[in-house]
Amino acid sequence: MYYLTYVVYALILFLLIWGGKFAGFKNTHFHLDSSSLEVMKSLRGFSAIGVILHHISQEGAFQRANMTGRTWVPGELNIFVNAGYLFVGIFFFCSGYGLIKSYDSKADYLDGFMKKRVVKTLVIPFYVNVLFYALYHLIKGTRMPLAHWITNFLGLTLMNEYAWYPIVAVLLYIAFYIFFKNIKNQKVCFSLMALVIFLMGVFFCVTGHFAWWAGPKNWWLKGMQNAAWWKQQGIIWFFGEWWVNSAPAMLAGMIFARKEEKIREWFKNFYWLKLIAVIILVFASMSLSIFGQMKFGYWTEWSGNGPDILKKFITYLCQFPSAVMLAIFFFVIMLKYYVVNPVSRFFGNISLETYMMNLIAIESFRFLLYAKYGQPISKPWHYNLAIYFVSVFAATIVLALIYKLANKGVLKLFFKEKPKDSVKQNETV
Repeated sequence: MYYLTYVVYALILFLLIWGGKFAGFKNTHFHLDSSSLEVMKSLRGFSAIGVILHHISQEGAFQRANMTGRTWVPGELNIFVNAGYLFVGIFFFCSGYGLIKSYDSKADYLDGFMKKRVVKTLVIPFYVNVLFYALYHLIKGTRMPLAHWITNFLGLTLMNEYAWYPIVAVLLYIAFYIFFKNIKNQKVCFSLMALVIFLMGVFFCVTGHFAWWAGPKNWWLKGMQNAAWWKQQGIIWFFGEWWVNSAPAMLAGMIFARKEEKIREWFKNFYWLKLIAVIILVFASMSLSIFGQMKFGYWTEWSGNGPDILKKFITYLCQFPSAVMLAIFFFVIMLKYYVVNPVSRFFGNISLETYMMNLIAIESFRFLLYAKYGQPISKPWHYNLAIYFVSVFAATIVLALIYKLANKGVLKLFFKEKPKDSVKQNETV
């Protein structure tokens, strides 16, 4: 019995009801604030919870907890194992939406954009996170070559393997700034953003999961344990499909922001039929994603046919629409029903922080899951999994809050606030 799964499902259902606001069944009744900052932040909060659930569910003890003989059956929280890119897609969708809304509503939005939205929001927190994880690795006794330590500190490789998201976000923000700052034709700007996102996907398909190109064909099949550290899986930027398969949702968010009024008007007629159509498209995109991964797959390096780039590319084309469609689905749902409660609001305020600090919590409590030689521990009622689950969530929150305070301290150190002009203060009052 999947006791922990049932409890988690019940809690999620409760959170989706608590603070929920329904606009009614009539086609003329819609929420005018369904995409407000508060609502979108709450959506990010739910996504942050989903990412934590995804990371927990990927632990082998959760997936193997129900292994009987030679038959593998789904373990606890199994539904979240492959859902991480969907939750991150919502992050990207909200980011793209916010970029265009701010650009359209603020005449001087791009003035200081690189400092405010890139350096302060992403770059500095990224390097603060590097210091946190460097300390963590030193305490843990992690051994790595000096060159690897250096590239980790520079951000050329990842001290924290979950920290790929701010790197991709920075690259996309920089592209947004360059295009929208220097090109007047908005259609060209959107097209170029689409091209950048597409080329990111192509870049992963070529680079794969490790340095397959750094040796004779299929060299890795003989074993990677003796290969140089930089040849290993997930070391270099874009060594993994998770770097690219959710990023297209950012473009979808940008388009929705620009066309929001027209989209709202379109849904006012036959909303419920159109919602059903959206749901069908979501299931179709999910099915396409599953088909692509089963028929072709990302991990083609192990097939013996070299990197097999084409199969990766086909899988990418099959998968990213599902991240886009799920984000669109939530946008459409929130026209009628959205949720804002203390929990979603809380996680929305520390969404990036929980994401960036989750790995320490994930690894620190693994002693609850595995025996001395890495074998999963099986306890009655899976109570050890439940303890691990609660411990990881609690530790992630505490670490996220500490990390948030550290970021504020570093920002104050490097960016001292200028004293406000007394005349302007009086005018404002």
